[in-house]
Formats: sequence, structure tokens, C-alpha cells
Amino acid sequence: MKRTIWIALLFAAGLSASAQVKTPAPSTAGSVSTTVGLTDVKVSYSRPSIKGRKIFSTDAAALVPYGKIWRTGANQGTVISFSDDVKVEGVSVPKGDYLLLTWPGETEWTVSLYKDVAMGGNTGAYDKSKDAANFKVKASTLAEKIETLTINIGDIAADNKSAKVQVAWENTSVKFTVAVDYDAQVMKSIEQNTKVSPNNYFQAAVYYLETGRDLNQALTWINEASKSNPDAFWILHQKAKIQKALGDKKGATETANASMAKAKTAGNRDYQMMNEDLIKSMK
Repeated sequence: MKRTIWIALLFAAGLSASAQVKTPAPSTAGSVSTTVGLTDVKVSYSRPSIKGRKIFSTDAAALVPYGKIWRTGANQGTVISFSDDVKVEGVSVPKGDYLLLTWPGETEWTVSLYKDVAMGGNTGAYDKSKDAANFKVKASTLAEKIETLTINIGDIAADNKSAKVQVAWENTSVKFTVAVDYDAQVMKSIEQNTKVSPNNYFQAAVYYLETGRDLNQALTWINEASKSNPDAFWILHQKAKIQKALGDKKGATETANASMAKAKTAGNRDYQMMNEDLIKSMK
């Protein structure tokens, strides 16, 4: 009997050591990510809520007093990551992970991307020499209150070369710009992949056309792409655009007509219309 009780007690002790009661965290975990150009940008953070408190203020009793360092979140602070080298507010920042530290102010914030991620939320250990970037951004007032700290990545530029990271809480918003340079990566990819597959000549030619590079090289590549797929009306359409850019309106018109005929055979009305517009633009 004693042996049975002893085994039961051991079993209960084991359960007590391994089992845990799970409850919601006071500050929920959040993350946001997007691809800017060819670069992955991600922010991971803990999201505190106002809960009736004063957040940003000159009052030293506020949760985040003006002029004091803030981990820009709760718990272990906020981490921002870049898969490639970037520029943040014009400052070159190598790819990697950084703590996002801030010093809020009424009209302006100081922002630091901090290299020592292991510091976590222990802002008392901050060492300015470990900043990868340190800059100032304007603060703006929001019309509607944001109850829970929210970080967004938006305002992506039309050329996909920049985006803005926004920190918004209470009635305050700040944004800073992350700029990327994917051109070198694309050029390297073109060099490598056109040697592997002729189908890549099409993408290479279009990229050269859209970025204003060597149009004669673009024409050579688009001709190679057309050889491997002579019925591709979309390839012929891009060839006509390259010819137009080179000043060869006669050749561009002939190519656009050929593209339009093949698009009609394929039942693609969109390319028929695009070729019609292209031909009109050369008259």
C-alpha cells in the first residue's frame, strides 16, 4: 500500500512540474512583414494597450515620458529585420536584426536601430556606440485614438524602392523611410539566368526597357526570346515597345501588327487593344 501511494505521489509531482496553466499575455505578440523590392522587412513586437493610462506626455508619471528612451513595445522590446542591406532615413544599414528604440517627443522623435538585440527590453544598458542608425522623425497627431500599439509597413513607392514603417499609439504617429536597391540583384540575376534558360531573355529585355538601359541589348534579348516562342504575342508587344524607344517606328508598327494578329488568334482582347494603342501612339 505504501509503495502504491509513493508511486502516486511521484506521478502527481511529475504532472505538477510539467503542466502549466496558460493565460493571455498582458501585451499580445504581434508582427508585420512585407517585401520591398526584393528585400524582406519584418517587425516583431509586443503590443501593450492604453488601459486608461496616459501614454506620451511631459509628465514624468506618464507611461512613456517625453525625452526618455523607450523599447517601443513591451516585454523584450521590438525587433526590426532586413534581408538585405538598406537605407533607413538615408543611413546605410547592413542586413540583419535590430532593436527599434525610440525617444518620443511632442513634435519629434529620435529613433535608433540598435545592433545588440540581446539587450532586449533592458534599455538601461543602452550604449550609443552600438547604434546602426540614429535619426529624428516628425510626430503627427491622429484624429482617432489607437488603443493598442500598432506598427505598420506601408506607403510602398510606385517603383517598389521604398516603404515607410509607422509606429502608432494613443493619438501619436511617427513614420520613417526604408529604402532598398534591388538593381544590382536584378542585374546579377539577368547575367546568371540568361545563360541557363533562353526564356529569361524576355524578363531581361523588359527590365532594360523599363529602367532605360541599353536598348540595343534589350532588342537582342527580346529577339532571342521570340525565337524560342515565335507565337508569343506578349513578347512581340514588348519588342515593338523597344523598337519604338529606339526610334524605329516602322519596325515597331510592323511588330505591333504581328503581335495583334497573334493575340487575335489566341482570343486575347487585352493585347489586341494594347497593340492598337501602341500603333496609334506612333502616328
